Amino acid sequence: MIIILASSTAMAKPADELHPEFGSNALIMNGVTTSSSGRRFVVVQPQKPAQPEIAEITAGNVRPYPDAAWNGWRERQDGEHAFVGANSLRIGPDGALWIVDRGAPGIGKPLVKGGPKLVRIDLATNRVTRVYDLASAAQGASFVDDVRFNGGIAYLTDAGRPALIVLDLSTGQTRRVLENHASTIASRPLVAEGRQLLDSDGRPVVVHADQLEVSSDGLWLYYQPCSGPMYRIATRFLDDPSLDEATLAGHVERFADTPSTGGTAIDAAGTIYVSDTDRSRILKVSATGEISTLIADPRLAWVDAMWIDDEGKLWMPAAQLNRTPGLNHGKDAVRWPITLYSIAVGSKPVRR
Repeated sequence: MIIILASSTAMAKPADELHPEFGSNALIMNGVTTSSSGRRFVVVQPQKPAQPEIAEITAGNVRPYPDAAWNGWRERQDGEHAFVGANSLRIGPDGALWIVDRGAPGIGKPLVKGGPKLVRIDLATNRVTRVYDLASAAQGASFVDDVRFNGGIAYLTDAGRPALIVLDLSTGQTRRVLENHASTIASRPLVAEGRQLLDSDGRPVVVHADQLEVSSDGLWLYYQPCSGPMYRIATRFLDDPSLDEATLAGHVERFADTPSTGGTAIDAAGTIYVSDTDRSRILKVSATGEISTLIADPRLAWVDAMWIDDEGKLWMPAAQLNRTPGLNHGKDAVRWPITLYSIAVGSKPVRR
């Protein structure tokens, strides 16, 4: 077990190595992924009805992806064939685009029938090829947040009803594990830029199990509540449905004392990149749990779901979610544009 309580700023990259890749004066982009052929996709948190949930960026233009219909959900419709509330996306190890739909149009809003799902899109045909219905695992206050892959298994986090979800990709069957375990429950205040996040009614914002990463060898799952710290568990235990909750919980290890975090990424060497939302910086967590600073820059306001591309660049969407009304006591403090940044880290990605 490894617990690191402080981080070093030694060898942090200078701010001039931060490169703005794309900016938008209309869209709040809180996740980015790129294909091996260079296609770029973002997940959007719409502020207006006409804005897409998922978009592809081509030559500076943004278009709904895979089409307008999948981005055209409206109230009182079911969510079987449309994104109700896309929360994350990534190119999977199979080269397809995978999208997590939390199934509700906003934090604290009820789930829509057919809403919670994991969607696979074939990039060659730009068509949805499979939809995994997560209704059996996501109910009530569930907020399915993100996904990672390990062979024929997908792991997802539930940030609303604290738990991990284990999905068998061949059968579509799901299991909820580590429900209400200390490692999946947010036990610290969620902070950004020196302030605790409050909802429109002034109540503290609580985001349970959120970020997760699988090691390049597939042996470990790292995960944490949005406010930290980070834990890990060997995937062989998660994948074993015969283990009861008490036995499974006994295999959880506290890994690193991470701060409030918007998003993470992991490279092939096992380094986990963590966005520190309070101090607007990107941290590096080594395979042994040691923490150092990659870069600190005030432009990195609430960097959310990051991505490492084939060229060894770390993509960072500075989403400014903490400045949006729902997380800022009803006040809109977003400073446009919302920008996707990148920085060279010289690391190979993990395709999980």
